[in-house]
Amino acid sequence: MTEIEKTPVKTVVPHWIGPMSTVAVAKTYNALAAVIEPRSDLHFGSTFELLVAVMLSAHTTDKAVNAATAKLFPIANTPAAIVALGGDGVRTHIRSVGLANTKARNLIGLCEQLLTLQGGEVPDDREALEALPGVGRKTASVVLNVAFGRPEIAVDTHVHRVANRLGISATKTPEQTELVLLSRTPPKHRLHAHHYLILHGRYCCKALRPECPRCPVAAWCRWPDKASV
Repeated sequence: MTEIEKTPVKTVVPHWIGPMSTVAVAKTYNALAAVIEPRSDLHFGSTFELLVAVMLSAHTTDKAVNAATAKLFPIANTPAAIVALGGDGVRTHIRSVGLANTKARNLIGLCEQLLTLQGGEVPDDREALEALPGVGRKTASVVLNVAFGRPEIAVDTHVHRVANRLGISATKTPEQTELVLLSRTPPKHRLHAHHYLILHGRYCCKALRPECPRCPVAAWCRWPDKASV
């Protein structure tokens, strides 16, 4: 993770707010909630497995991560077991993910820190999560949201793209988008907003070929090119 991913978002400026109206934002979330089951495409069976899977997912598809964790977790799915497996052992099982060598080192460091500072448990505190090797703001937000039920909105490249394409935000960075989404998402949708946007982007509002004719929020979308799709 880069240093900017570890930097909390602090302020929002008016030009980050997209052209979609507040009423339309609410209607958009209502429509997405009606058709999307808010769940992760990553496979995990514990909070620790979730943390590992999300950390491995940076610059990698969920399919590749699931292929790797299907090999890793049956052998080592606790911090102590990962440390015992060692760097070479971890690399053997996560070769399908991007930046496997770096992620193997980070995973070993993450597990050692959990054992040393957290009693082997995943902390429910953002600062403690972001202090772990390989864990940035997005990963911490996903863990806090999915595992601990916090109304965090994790912003990756998909969420950033979808929020800007729809017109909810008009931002340059995921950090800016996060703050806009936190300020514009209706409270009742905050808990699942990340999943609504990422799954909409993955299966309908695709990066290269958005499927606008079947889009459940086309009526409120402000993307100027939707009419030509």
